[in-house]
Amino acid sequence: MSLDLLTLILLAVFLVSAVGVVLVGFWVYRRGPASRQQERLARFVSPIVEEEHTAHQREILVLTNRDIGKLRDWINRSLGILSSENLQIKLSSAYWAVTDTEYIILRVLAIAAGFLLGWQIPGNILGGIFLGAVALMLPPIMLDRAIAQRQKKFHNQLLDVLVLIQGAVQAGYSLMQALDLAVDEVPAPASEEFGRVLREIRLGISMEGALLNLAERMDNDDLQIVVTAIIINAQVGGNLSTVLEATITTIRDRLQLMGEIRSLTSYARYVGNFLSLMPFFAGIAIFIINPSFFDTVTTSIITQIIFVIAFLGVIIGNVWIRQIVKIKV
Repeated sequence: MSLDLLTLILLAVFLVSAVGVVLVGFWVYRRGPASRQQERLARFVSPIVEEEHTAHQREILVLTNRDIGKLRDWINRSLGILSSENLQIKLSSAYWAVTDTEYIILRVLAIAAGFLLGWQIPGNILGGIFLGAVALMLPPIMLDRAIAQRQKKFHNQLLDVLVLIQGAVQAGYSLMQALDLAVDEVPAPASEEFGRVLREIRLGISMEGALLNLAERMDNDDLQIVVTAIIINAQVGGNLSTVLEATITTIRDRLQLMGEIRSLTSYARYVGNFLSLMPFFAGIAIFIINPSFFDTVTTSIITQIIFVIAFLGVIIGNVWIRQIVKIKV
């Protein structure tokens, strides 16, 4: 097989992969929470004269979504062997509108696209390997970051939600009614997560199982205290309002202690970030003063190895400092 034919085949595979990634990303964007909210708003604010046209558009949209849903079902059934319970929990924690099988397929397509793009643009297979490695590592990093951000937002909302639930229970609401009230009154992600709890209970999962699933998704110590207190109260009986009040007091004390610890360790975090960024600032300054100083980077393997080792050392040092000042409460 000639080199030109091989290049054409690789370019064709790259184009197909890129189109697939774009289409899936567009579908996820269209079916996101913001799009559904805009669709509901448009349903009530559209002019009457455009009612027939809007209905036709909705019919086309329903048919398109139905076809895409059938395609997704077929993919998930055919490639169900790739499914992973741990990955399902992670995607559920991040609230991403993809299944674990679809996530794996997207990663494979991104790796292939990155490899071909890095190979074709610089004309060197090392560039393809580098971009392929970046495409391999980037999705898990994005997933972990999305999970961490969502868990942090939930943690910041937890105390307010508990106060609302405790007040509702004290006013005579049942726990289910109090959770339903919290879903209506608090913003995301707390409303989405407690809405999941209610849906799981209505589908037949016990209250204990639904709350434990919530604690597993959010991985929050304060939430674990709340879930444990509610489960114990459901098993042995007692005044739920009093239990929630004591739990709220405990969480407030923990938040105050965590704030003091964060204040005391702020200097160490600042030093860690400064030491991590200082080599890059020094390199930029040297490049501005003497651009030819880094000429050997493109020609010397030893210099490239030294740069890689230095970069890894900076990352390891930053992580090490963060772990030192990370104190569990």
